[in-house]
Amino acid sequence: MFFNSFAFALFLPIVFLLYWFIFNKTKSTQNALLIVASYYFYSCWDWRFLFLLVFSTFLDYYTGIRIEKAKKESFRKFWFWLSISLNLGFLGIFKYYNFFASSFAELLNGFGLHSSPLLLNVVLPVGISFYTFHGLSYVIDIYLKRIKAEYNFVDYSLFVSYFPLLVAGPIERATHLLPQVKVKREFDFAKAKEGVCQIIWGLFKKVVIADTCATYANAIFDHYQSMNSLSLILGAFYFSFQIYGDFSGYSDMALGMSKLFGIDLLRNFNYPYFSRDIAEFWRRWHISLSSWFRDYVYIPLGGSKGSKAKQVRNVFVIFLLSGFWHGANWTFLAWGFINALYFLPLLLLQKNRSNIETVQLQWNFSSLKIVLSIVSTFSITCLAWIFFRAKSIAIAFDYITRIFTDRKFVSQYLENERYSYELLLLVFAFIVVEWNSRTTIEPISGKYSWLKLALCIAAIITLGTYSDYKEFIYFQF
Repeated sequence: MFFNSFAFALFLPIVFLLYWFIFNKTKSTQNALLIVASYYFYSCWDWRFLFLLVFSTFLDYYTGIRIEKAKKESFRKFWFWLSISLNLGFLGIFKYYNFFASSFAELLNGFGLHSSPLLLNVVLPVGISFYTFHGLSYVIDIYLKRIKAEYNFVDYSLFVSYFPLLVAGPIERATHLLPQVKVKREFDFAKAKEGVCQIIWGLFKKVVIADTCATYANAIFDHYQSMNSLSLILGAFYFSFQIYGDFSGYSDMALGMSKLFGIDLLRNFNYPYFSRDIAEFWRRWHISLSSWFRDYVYIPLGGSKGSKAKQVRNVFVIFLLSGFWHGANWTFLAWGFINALYFLPLLLLQKNRSNIETVQLQWNFSSLKIVLSIVSTFSITCLAWIFFRAKSIAIAFDYITRIFTDRKFVSQYLENERYSYELLLLVFAFIVVEWNSRTTIEPISGKYSWLKLALCIAAIITLGTYSDYKEFIYFQF
């Protein structure tokens, strides 16, 4: 059940009405309804994997309590590592086993040793990376005595399985979400209105920007060998806005619908394409994942402290893990490696936290430098996205090589599609709107909100039907 599906358009209002008019008496009834709704929502993908979600929930709930109650450090470590091992074990089996088995077989074949790997014929459980990381952060925080264990199983279950964030995040922290589910929520019209605006804006980014860009990006990437330099550049450009509109659109919808239930989720995107360097980009892109790796991997390894060699090591570890988290393919590792290379000069020159404040422009040379920094950061980001989108590293290199060797900058007609000038105008208009709204959560709220809502809904109805691409990219992760 996609957020942009007719089924979900029926599901959400029903849950909303039940939540505020039938199950609104106590916190327990509110949470119970949201858990039932979340399990139903997840079962619509594949009911057979409900057992995995329930097992993961019970595992971290139980081990969290055992860690807190353990009298000896050895017992604390036992329960801690049991939870970590089982969580990562399930994630490894479902998401990475076939990758490692195939890669090892290819390595043996390279040495002349014929090998046929035993592969698992099983689909990846949707959202497993996200709810696994929810549980991991919870158990780690208990082990490090940052938080107390949660003894109410219903409350903890909702923290793990809450349907707005269940299948594609944001990756929540127990310190942020659990306190909210442990109290009764009261209806707040202003918050609900903000939620509706954020849902509509997220839906606009998904079906108008991302899905339309996907039509052209797919056509170019799938036939890149017949494309000239201009088309290949446009392919990378369109994919950059496809993945941004797709994933940030999902996050906006998740945050917005959660506000309808009186619960605030962590912000996941903060206008990342207006970043002035790659460090700022990663503070603004997929914030919940970036901060997760920062807090639970980068800082424990030493972060930016210690020798330069250790700092470089830590950077590569966190970016390679980030790439590998996205999928079992060498292209994702290459994407992470490239971003680590981008980040290193900033770290070594101690400029990785130079751009913290929101960008502001004036009519002077300093602003020209800022614009050039934004354009260059976006350009190298697009270059890295080619590896993320390509089916193999060889194809990514071939794609990039053709950009620089073809040197033909004339428009090409894509089979079964129109010229893409209209799409370019649409994307640039979208950029202008986001730029003017870069200090807000989303552009619709505030003055003339109902007019902006009407315009977005009209665009969704008229332009949202143009593309057949409906799935969310991050559901595969």
